[in-house]
Amino acid sequence: MKKNGFIDGAIIATAAIFISKFLGIIYTIPFKAIVGYEGGALYGYAYQIYNIFLVISTAGIPLAISKLTSEYNSLDEQDKKAYMFKIAKKIVLIFSFISFLICFLFAPFIAKVLVGNKDAVTSTISEIAFVIRCVSFAILIVPLLSISRGYLQGHGYMMPSSISQVIEQIVRVIVLLLGSFLVYKVLNLSLKITIGVAVFAAAIGAIVGYIYLGTKIFKLKKEENTDISSIKLEEKKVIIKRIIFYAIPFIIINIANSLYSFTDLAILTRVLNYLNFSKSDVTTISSIFVTYGSKMNTIVTSIATGLALSLIPSLARSNTKKDYKDINDKFNKIMEVFFYVALPMAIFMSIFAKEIWTIFFDYSNLGTIIMKYMIIVAAFDALYIMVSNGLQGLNKTKLIYISVLLGLFLNLCLDAPLMILFNKLNIYPYYGAITATLIGYIVSLIIPITVLKKAYHLDFHNTLHKLPKLFLVYILMILLSFVYRGIIINVESRLLLILLIGFIGIVLVCIYYVINKSEIEDILGSKLTKVFKRK
Repeated sequence: MKKNGFIDGAIIATAAIFISKFLGIIYTIPFKAIVGYEGGALYGYAYQIYNIFLVISTAGIPLAISKLTSEYNSLDEQDKKAYMFKIAKKIVLIFSFISFLICFLFAPFIAKVLVGNKDAVTSTISEIAFVIRCVSFAILIVPLLSISRGYLQGHGYMMPSSISQVIEQIVRVIVLLLGSFLVYKVLNLSLKITIGVAVFAAAIGAIVGYIYLGTKIFKLKKEENTDISSIKLEEKKVIIKRIIFYAIPFIIINIANSLYSFTDLAILTRVLNYLNFSKSDVTTISSIFVTYGSKMNTIVTSIATGLALSLIPSLARSNTKKDYKDINDKFNKIMEVFFYVALPMAIFMSIFAKEIWTIFFDYSNLGTIIMKYMIIVAAFDALYIMVSNGLQGLNKTKLIYISVLLGLFLNLCLDAPLMILFNKLNIYPYYGAITATLIGYIVSLIIPITVLKKAYHLDFHNTLHKLPKLFLVYILMILLSFVYRGIIINVESRLLLILLIGFIGIVLVCIYYVINKSEIEDILGSKLTKVFKRK
């Protein structure tokens, strides 16, 4: 295996993330055609629970493994590194098995908590419990796969871990689509069995990815052949404490996103039922929130966070050196990624929500309405992820806990009241749930940024001075949408819609680049922008 430098590793990792996310978005097109909104909602119920338990079972350990492996390698403490990996696997196995048991045994109870009244949605409690049990098997495998990736990344071997990520996703998508089609369309079995097969695909993909990585780790350990018998008991305790110390902040950051979605879904179904929405509408809205709409959000969040990944590790070095100027520059970069990448992309997708939703999932009035607002919140989600990881780079763990927990608490408290208020004001009540999430994110951002401004003398004036030019692009997008709506009334052909939206997108990107050339090159780097120019 060949070790990768920082730049090469970042490119390889980003490429793997992009491919995985792309597959994760594209598969929803044929999947929705097979199972519809009802199947999408049932699939989403299972995955909401799976994501929460997956975070609990991994507990941020993969990142801890990567950091500690790198540290022990640099200190040439091979025995401690080997013991660390061995004990981390045991910790993960325990957490995974406990999470699996809870998820499998208490699936009916979890289903009731998730949807409340059994008459609120078209899926029954037993159907939701069944798919939760099917996806729970993946919890036994995925955490082991994750720490194996962290171990190899810590050695600087980015290619095997990235390849395993792509392999896992490809296998999962193939099993999901082929299994769903055969079960539902060929064998004519129930939707419950179909979605059970679809969610179980996560376990199959993880097994294949783990087998691939296992061969790589076996070769690496064979080459090192390290003896861990010399490690003292006190040293073992220190290693375990370090794993936990690194892991906890990341579980808080990662579980927060899952809990936002879980809270929204659990309250959404109850309030919509209280407001006398039909079962089919509640099911469709739920599927948009947790499955199809959330996939569209990843287009914004994955690209924005991917661009910011290279900034985060350097914050730790700057903090150690007490280089406040560099810390200020890095947080300005984070804000620029938000304003110049995440937000304009979200605004574009919001303006053309009808066309984009039709391209992916066929026309849906509910899908269009929800996506228009939901995709804007995704931009703030991206900023929240970037700032939270920045705080971790500065070792501001208490600040992470306070801001995240307060944001979640506000979301929980405001969900139902805002939905009922919006309904009385003749505004879509599900916009109330989205607004509650937005308020939660904003509060989780205001607190740390305010504290950091005092502690590190952060100054965002340079970033704010650049924004007027950027707002010209926002206005142009809105004006162009009015022109588009005035010329083109209804287009049903997906191919024509792709060509139209693609053409408008290219025009806007060109205008965007001309107006904000220096700022874009500063964010992306001159090398990357030169590649784009050549293409």
